[in-house]
Amino acid sequence: MSSAPRLTGRVVLPGDPGYDGAREVHNARFSRSPRAIVFCQDAQDVVNAIRWATARGAEIRARSGRHSYEGFSVVDGGLVIDVSDLRSVRVDRERGIAVIGAGADLITVYDALWEVGVTLPAGSCPTVGIAGLTLGGGFGLLSRALGLTCDSLLAVEMVTADGEVVRADADENPELLWACQGGGGGNFGIVTSFTFKTHPISDVSLFRISWPWADLERVFEAWQTFAPHADERLTCILKLPAAASGEVSCEGQLLGRGEELRRLIQPLFSARGAEPSSASIETMPYLNAVGRLGGLGGDPERWTVYPHQEQASYKNTSAYAYERFGAEAIATLAAGLSRAPNARCLVQLDGYGGAVGRVAPDATAFPHRRALWSLQYQAYWTAAAEEAECVAWVERLRRAMLPYVRGAYINYIDADIEDWLTAYYGPNAARLAAIKARWDPGEVFRFAQSIPPAPPEAMEVPAGRAAQGGAPDERAAP
Repeated sequence: MSSAPRLTGRVVLPGDPGYDGAREVHNARFSRSPRAIVFCQDAQDVVNAIRWATARGAEIRARSGRHSYEGFSVVDGGLVIDVSDLRSVRVDRERGIAVIGAGADLITVYDALWEVGVTLPAGSCPTVGIAGLTLGGGFGLLSRALGLTCDSLLAVEMVTADGEVVRADADENPELLWACQGGGGGNFGIVTSFTFKTHPISDVSLFRISWPWADLERVFEAWQTFAPHADERLTCILKLPAAASGEVSCEGQLLGRGEELRRLIQPLFSARGAEPSSASIETMPYLNAVGRLGGLGGDPERWTVYPHQEQASYKNTSAYAYERFGAEAIATLAAGLSRAPNARCLVQLDGYGGAVGRVAPDATAFPHRRALWSLQYQAYWTAAAEEAECVAWVERLRRAMLPYVRGAYINYIDADIEDWLTAYYGPNAARLAAIKARWDPGEVFRFAQSIPPAPPEAMEVPAGRAAQGGAPDERAAP
C-alpha cells in the first residue's frame, strides 16, 4: 500500500519565517495567502507537489518570476508551486542551443548567454521569469530581427496534471510544444526546463528621441508610418505618457552600428511640424544595452539585481493594431492621456513586423503575427487612495480604443477583458482547448483565465503520451 504523496523541496507554510515574502508578487495590488508554497529544487519536487495537491483537492498555481499582472500565480488556501530555484543555464555553443531552468530570470539568462557570445530575443525587465515570458510568446527589442522568444523554443520538459514528466519537441508531443509557444503559462502543466536555439550577438546600437507632448499627434503619425516597416534589425517603441509628463519619446535598438542607425531613423527626425527636444544614439556591447534598457545602468560590473523586483502598484492592459490609426484614433489616445490621473500613466506601443510577422498565425499558439504594433495601457501609483481612479482610467481608455484595435497580449493579462479567450488566442483558441482537454481534462491547472478544455465532441483522437515519472519522494511533508 503506497503512502500519501508528500511535499518536497523548500516548503514554506503560514507562520514560517519568510512566509510573507514568499507569497509576495510584483504587483502590490494583490495579497493572497496560500496554504503552502513549495520552492522546487528539481522536477521530482514538482511531481510531488502536483500529486500532493490533487490528493487533497487543493488549488494549484504555477509561479516563476512573480510578474503576473493580475497576481494569478498565487491563491488563497491553495498550493503555489514555485520553480524560481531552477535557475541553471547550460549552453552548447557548438550545437547552438541552451537548456534553461524554468525559474531563471531574464538578467540571469542574458548574462550567462553573453559569456559565450549568444542571446535570446526576450524582454527588457531584468526580473521577469523566462517561463512566463516564453509561454505567452515573448516580445522584446530583438523581436523584429530574431522573432518572439517562443520562436526560438525547441523543447520543454513539463510535469503534467497526472504528475508525469514529459518532453515536448518537434518529434515527441509536438502539439504540446506548439501550445507552449504562446498558449500562456499555467495551462497545460508546469514546465521545469526549456531548450532554446541561441543567436550570436555582439554590439548593438540604442537610440532615444523625445518631443514636446504637444507634438504627440504629429509624432504618432511619423512613428506608425515608420516603425512596423523599418529595417528588420530595428525595433522601435513609442512611449506616450500622460500630458503632465510634458514629453513623448521613441526608443529602439538596432543590430548594427550607430552610424547606420542614425541614417535609418531619419524619418522620425523628419516628423512634419515636430522638432525633437533631445536625441541620443549609442553603440555598446549587447549586455550593456540589456542593463540600460532594464534600468540597471550600462555597466554590468556595477549592477545590483535582487531575485525579485521591488513591488509596484499598477494596472495594465493591452490591444493590437492591425491597421494604421486615423486622426480619430490618435485623437482618442491623446484625449485619454490628457485626462490621466497622474504623470505615471502612459500608453506604450511596440512595433511589430519583421521576423514576428514572417511566422504564420497558426504556426505557434501566439496568433497576433499580422499586427502592426501592440498597445499597452499602463497606470502606476503609490498611495492606496489613487488606485480606484487609476484602474478606472485604464479601463475607460481601453474601451474608448476598441473601435480601432483588436485582441490582447496574454503576457499583459487583464482580468477585466470580457472575451479574453478570443482576445488572447484568436482562431488558435479551439486548438488550445483541445490540447487542454488531452493533457488536463480535469482542470488541475485552473485559474480565472486558464484555457478551458474542449468538450469531448470537439476533440480529435488523443495522441499518446511519452512520459517518465517516479514514486513521490518521502523526504518531508506538512
